[in-house]
Amino acid sequence: MQQSKLIIWDFDGVISDTEHLWIKNWQILLKNFFNIDWDFAKANKILGGLSPKTKIENLSKLGIEINDHFLLELKKLDWEAMKDMRPVENVVEIFKLKEFEHCIATGGNLDKTMRKLDLLNFNRYFPENKIFTAQQVQHGKPEPDLFLLAAQSCGFKPNDCFVIEDSLAGLSAGLKANMVTIAFLGCPMNNNPQYIQKVKNLGIEHIFYTMNDLKRFLLAKL
Repeated sequence: MQQSKLIIWDFDGVISDTEHLWIKNWQILLKNFFNIDWDFAKANKILGGLSPKTKIENLSKLGIEINDHFLLELKKLDWEAMKDMRPVENVVEIFKLKEFEHCIATGGNLDKTMRKLDLLNFNRYFPENKIFTAQQVQHGKPEPDLFLLAAQSCGFKPNDCFVIEDSLAGLSAGLKANMVTIAFLGCPMNNNPQYIQKVKNLGIEHIFYTMNDLKRFLLAKL
């Protein structure tokens, strides 16, 4: 019997405070390969919350061509950075809610996402058939394709889905998918007045800074 609602989770910046790790690695390699010295704010603006494919497309538009050697070095840095991952406090308490079905829809590649889940011991909550990545759709976030694929594959209509995101691209995708779109901004990278205002400017009504508050909201929506 189908659960009443589906929670579609982003990973980086929501399940674990990791987005800043990946952006820093892009900064390092852009400097090493191209002598491009972007500060974190600029790198995040161009690359944050996007799939590798979309990152590469955005950089190509700027005349920066990413090759296989760059991507291999990036993978090495990312795998090394995973040792610093920690789960967001109390996120597991939401995973345990039996009133919801759960899946992940992330811009990260499948192998990287499964590795992250394995290291956090979260693969028990998200088997491979509940992990959806930008590799599976033509257009990644900010387009809604990935969230719509996740909902359809799990047997839910968009209006029975909650999207939990932190990036502007992911939040925009959730709105376009006509799902209840929730901003989790509890991680330090996003928990500042300037970013919060950008999220509000998108039209996001549901913003949370702790998983306990988010849990209460979700249960109230049943």
